Amino acid sequence: GNNKANKMGGKRVDSTTPKADKGIVSEIKKFADNSQKFMEKCSKPNKEEYLKILAACSVGFVVMGLIGYFIKLIFIPINNIILGSAGVGS
Repeated sequence: GNNKANKMGGKRVDSTTPKADKGIVSEIKKFADNSQKFMEKCSKPNKEEYLKILAACSVGFVVMGLIGYFIKLIFIPINNIILGSAGVGS
């Protein structure tokens, strides 16, 4: 009867099945091994590399800040016009 259920797709496979648990554990172990290999290949940046990264991040912060500032600068008068005209009628 069990072979027939497997062929028909009647057997349920959920997280309580030992086979599924072993698969999850092996995936986690594989991920941990890959992570460890990756960390071993990584090296600390020297001063030159660090300064390049620092400069790039700083430029990014400044650019994003300026974009936000100009968007706010443009929308404050528009918002006042919309809200101001709504207040005049009442």
